[in-house]
Amino acid sequence: MKIYRTTQGIIIEANEKFYLSDAQNWDNYVNRDNLFEEVSTEIQELNEISWDGSGILAPIVQQEIWASGVTYMRSREARMDESKDSGGADFYARVYEAERPELFFKSSAARCVGSGEKVRIRKDSKWNVPEPELTVFATSNGKIVGYTVGNDMSSRDIEGENPLYLPQAKSYDKAAAIGPCLFVPKDVINPDTQISIEIVRGGNGVFEGNISINRIKRGLNELVGYLFREMSFPSGAYLMTGTGIVPNNNFTLLSGDVVNITIEGIGTLSNEVE
Repeated sequence: MKIYRTTQGIIIEANEKFYLSDAQNWDNYVNRDNLFEEVSTEIQELNEISWDGSGILAPIVQQEIWASGVTYMRSREARMDESKDSGGADFYARVYEAERPELFFKSSAARCVGSGEKVRIRKDSKWNVPEPELTVFATSNGKIVGYTVGNDMSSRDIEGENPLYLPQAKSYDKAAAIGPCLFVPKDVINPDTQISIEIVRGGNGVFEGNISINRIKRGLNELVGYLFREMSFPSGAYLMTGTGIVPNNNFTLLSGDVVNITIEGIGTLSNEVE
């Protein structure tokens, strides 16, 4: 089951059919621990509609987006490499093995964009990459009820200069994209689910990669548990779970590039670089 936030309202996709919910408040709608069961019951009373997929908005209103770092071995290696000159490489090696995960604030809803909208690279950065990430949605009680596709735009030169610059490398206007929907399965997501990315420049592919989410070192409930340990999220929260696909060091995004991130069962998040 997929739930879309659109200009028409909340649209539900189930068994290749579409339904327009009577609900108007996105935050209340998704912030339910038994979301799958309640929406499954709801669509029994709704009429099927015709929808061409237009008008999709980012599936977020009052939620915050947080992120996990160094959860894949590839991310550990990349972060160590970019930080070696600053003396920060050892920090990333330690956090990969540590009991406590790295968590950081990524974006408010106002700074986030949805599929089809433009993401940005910082004007004061020369080395920028997208980071394709499975992004979980947890209710205000900390229960994971859905998943979406996330793009954690990152300025690697700023991050590598000093680990304390991480917030500036990660959090700025249009540095986060999520969508196209909130995927709400009956059971937990299949650990063999594949994440893939394609970067297109001038009509030609310049980078691609894929990885299975079973390569994440930490459990999804473990990550959410740490996020909710001392913080409350009245409307629930999104958590990006880290990336295992990182372009080579000689690659940087350019204005006009198109980033397509696909997660099996969820869909494709597509964004042009502004």
